[in-house]
Amino acid sequence: MEYIYYLANASLTLRVVEHLHRMPWFPVRFMTVIHQIDGWVVKVKLGRALDAQEDGDLRAFLNELGIPYEPEVRVRMAMWGLETGQSPIEVMRRYQVAVVSHGNPDRTEIEEFRKQFVQGLGYCPETLA
Repeated sequence: MEYIYYLANASLTLRVVEHLHRMPWFPVRFMTVIHQIDGWVVKVKLGRALDAQEDGDLRAFLNELGIPYEPEVRVRMAMWGLETGQSPIEVMRRYQVAVVSHGNPDRTEIEEFRKQFVQGLGYCPETLA
């Protein structure tokens, strides 16, 4: 079971990570975070199907933060590459996407990406707020 959502900014992406950390019984296999110029793509892959209540609760939470997303072919191929064990560097080169995080939900990687991106630009774009 997987959930792919499009989020407007880094703060919302971090809220997803925090939510998953507060629910350690969720069978999260991995979470993939890709930054795009106008927002963030988040994929949460679970190790088993959730029951109807858990699925509804998770979808409701994610729908509050973003919108369900059907990624374009390039992003879908990048996610597939990560899932099949390709390194994030290799995936970024091959598909020209910014892989921020892949694996256990990790707020540190997202915060570090945001910090370095803002530092390089000299200002904070809305998507990194």
